Amino acid sequence: MVTDHTPVDTRKRRLRDLRISVTDRCNLRCTYCMPAEVFGPDYKFLPRSEILDYEELARLARVFAALGVSKLRITGGEPLLRRDLPDFIAMLAGIPGIEDIALTTNGILLPKLAKPLAQAGLNRVTVSLDSLDDETFGKLNGRGVGVKPVLAGIEAAEQAGLGPVKVNMVVQRGVNDQDILPMAEFFRGSGRILRFIEFMDVGTTNGWRMDKVVPSREVWRVINQRWPLESAEPNYQGEVARRWRYADGQGEIGLISSVTNTFCGDCTRARLSARGELYTCLFAATGTDLRGPLRAGKTDAELRALVEGVWKAREDRYSEIRNENTAGLPKAEMSYLGG
Repeated sequence: MVTDHTPVDTRKRRLRDLRISVTDRCNLRCTYCMPAEVFGPDYKFLPRSEILDYEELARLARVFAALGVSKLRITGGEPLLRRDLPDFIAMLAGIPGIEDIALTTNGILLPKLAKPLAQAGLNRVTVSLDSLDDETFGKLNGRGVGVKPVLAGIEAAEQAGLGPVKVNMVVQRGVNDQDILPMAEFFRGSGRILRFIEFMDVGTTNGWRMDKVVPSREVWRVINQRWPLESAEPNYQGEVARRWRYADGQGEIGLISSVTNTFCGDCTRARLSARGELYTCLFAATGTDLRGPLRAGKTDAELRALVEGVWKAREDRYSEIRNENTAGLPKAEMSYLGG
């Protein structure tokens, strides 16, 4: 829902989506997000006092909704680790103007939580799964976890009415690119939407190199040779995935090309870290503190003016200027921003 008071940034992009990170912790150590050699047993995660409670997060969500945000996505870390998450979803579902609430997860805890989340008002889930091979997937997630728990989570989400489930696969050359066709074949005709994501230089610890990126056009070519694809229209303006339907009617795939075919020009997303910092780009080094003003007693109108000012000054276009040199620039980690 775009309103007359929706702020517009310096590149004419409206604020429409908010991603809310509820924790910086995760039960996996995926190499492209929280590599175990960095996020080890001694890693200092945020103390509870620094993390916004649900009432604070919901209040900020209302501030964003008053500025025209209609879509929320709950992220982490792994958001299902946050205690009493359905209670938070219920708070968000009651905010005027919020039309869609989604959640990104590794899926492992969905068998227990999918039903209460759906009952609380969650609309959709996106599940991360980078291979159907237990050995490959176990290495990628850094914990040796097999595929079965994730598939069980997807099934639980569907049974709870949270479908169609989107499945995200981050493709890395020489790591899991051999699994492109097996993944496509497995999810074809299942009602689930498989999305292939180019390996991105989010944060500074995931060992990103351009030669590890498998371009979306290569993924498209591999699949199209096996099962012909037809272009599909976007579901909404600013959709990050380019949609392709199987010509035989067996569903669709999505290609997210943030490295080789950037979409900065249509980006309508803001990100709120678990610590209450507003980030206007996934690749930003720093954010704007909202926790301090919130806890200092600022009114909703004052918080709204602060957010509006940040968005109107926004110039971000990192993916458009990305190169081998920018990969080493300081950036907040994916686990902190929530993707």
